[in-house]
Amino acid sequence: MTSEADASPVWADALLAAALFAVDPVGLGGVTIKSGPGPGRDRWMSAMQALLPQGAPVRRVPVGTQDDRLLGGLDLSASLSAGRPIVERGVLAACDGGVAILSMAERMENSTGARLASVLDTAEVVIERDGLAMRLPARIGLIALDEGVEPDERAPDALVERLAFRIDLNDFNGRQSLATGLDPDIIGSARDRLARQEPPADSMIEALCMAAELFGIRTIRPPLLALRAAQAHAALAGRDEMTTEDATAGVRLVLAPRALTLPADPADEAEPPPPPPDTPQDAQPEPPGEHEQNTPEDPQSEQVPNADMVLEAIQAALPDGLLDQVNFGAQRQTRSSRRQGSGASTKSSQRGRPVGSRTGALRGGDRLNLPETLRAATPWQRLRTGAPGGPLVRVRQEDFRIRRFVQRQEATTIFLVDASGSSAFQRLAEAKGAVELLLAKAYVSRTRVALIAFRSTGAELLLEPTRSLTRAKRSLAELPGGGGTPLAEGLEMALQVAQAEKGKDRTPLIVILTDGRTNIGRGGAPGRAIAEADALSAARSIGEAGVGAIYIDTSPRAQPNGDRFARVMGAIYAPLPYLEAEAVSALVTGAGGGRR
Repeated sequence: MTSEADASPVWADALLAAALFAVDPVGLGGVTIKSGPGPGRDRWMSAMQALLPQGAPVRRVPVGTQDDRLLGGLDLSASLSAGRPIVERGVLAACDGGVAILSMAERMENSTGARLASVLDTAEVVIERDGLAMRLPARIGLIALDEGVEPDERAPDALVERLAFRIDLNDFNGRQSLATGLDPDIIGSARDRLARQEPPADSMIEALCMAAELFGIRTIRPPLLALRAAQAHAALAGRDEMTTEDATAGVRLVLAPRALTLPADPADEAEPPPPPPDTPQDAQPEPPGEHEQNTPEDPQSEQVPNADMVLEAIQAALPDGLLDQVNFGAQRQTRSSRRQGSGASTKSSQRGRPVGSRTGALRGGDRLNLPETLRAATPWQRLRTGAPGGPLVRVRQEDFRIRRFVQRQEATTIFLVDASGSSAFQRLAEAKGAVELLLAKAYVSRTRVALIAFRSTGAELLLEPTRSLTRAKRSLAELPGGGGTPLAEGLEMALQVAQAEKGKDRTPLIVILTDGRTNIGRGGAPGRAIAEADALSAARSIGEAGVGAIYIDTSPRAQPNGDRFARVMGAIYAPLPYLEAEAVSALVTGAGGGRR
């Protein structure tokens, strides 16, 4: 756990971000808090709310909040009572002039993140649904509480990009006796000063853009947010225009957490080249003229530092351990969002996670979304006149809204292991070690596993798809070795198991561990040429069936056949001349146990 001495700079920057956000919540967009529930996060939230204007609304937005609650829409009960559409304001419109707190933002859908990003861009909520068309003001700031543990668990990128500050409080327990040192009266004065602040100098804007480029940031929004943060920092310090200190704070708080590369150290830069040979060494530059010597410097030039001064200050202010953060950020951006053990998402009309509704007629097994159906019918009630004493609400077939669901399939990993003589017993032992590691991870994620071995003249299903780790280990330990290499037989059996799993609404992944030196064709026919042709045909069938696969080449030297087999079946090809259990485990885990 971070000590108090180490946590002080972290906490100081976190509080400074809270103060700047309180000064300009709309301009800065918001803050992403990377931390699970705990005293550290609670203490920061309390400090931030104490700095907001008195009476500013603060609303929590739970994960999974629907659009009608988030953005607003038709008030169904009021509309049915009044006989005309009545608008219900959503959470964001009700939060105008305040702050919305997004709980468990790492689980937010990308579509919801895009809607929130649009509200931040326009400062208003646009309602165009249920027969309504209107705009409501929503000048808000957002606090995204990111409780994700894995690198790929994070809030939608479109939303996080618009939030100026990113604060990581995972290593800060919040129990240290660190004073906040923030005064709401100073924050209020800073808001007034920010409104009449002088425009930033061109050199400041240039320096912030150069800093973003040095950090590998290629979009314009981060330097704009850094500029807003620098202006708020100047207002908080009682200044009417920005200085180098303000620009440095903006870079440290906004740009540094987004860094993909590190700026080069000026000390490592090459020295300027020597003067040309034809230049006399005793030549001295002419002294400035008398007019230039006596001309006083422009007093304004002392207040506006150039870009080099700002960049030097940025270099000195870079936080310790930024390189680790940069590397972690780069890995996080390239990592697949699919988690190990999760299968493909499929649409369902009966069960799963609700994802809205659709229009259409009711069929067997469909479930009617009654509230949405009534919302669709309400705007038309005045036009659907009927006989006195008839139904109060007249619903037609075109009003029907059918519930939609998305169901995450279970995943099944099918291990196809080469147990032939060409694989050699030592290689087979290494392959067993790799499969055993994967079995342990599959057990944790509740992924089903199957084990197929091919040797001599055929293939054998040693373990049908199961979640039993004990049975899997026992089958693996009893795996024999020796004989020919009937790769085609193994691929065909793996495809049969995969198709059977797809028929049970599971997502199969075939993991093949072989040296590719096939010499036995279908039905035990000997001959390398026949065996290769049959193996290619079986591999092509896997590709045409759309089954995900990983081809791990375990030969001492990568074989051309391996790459060819992998391309035909559309598989990931991984030549591992020096088979390591951890490397194989990481490869399969990254594939996610599902189709690529």
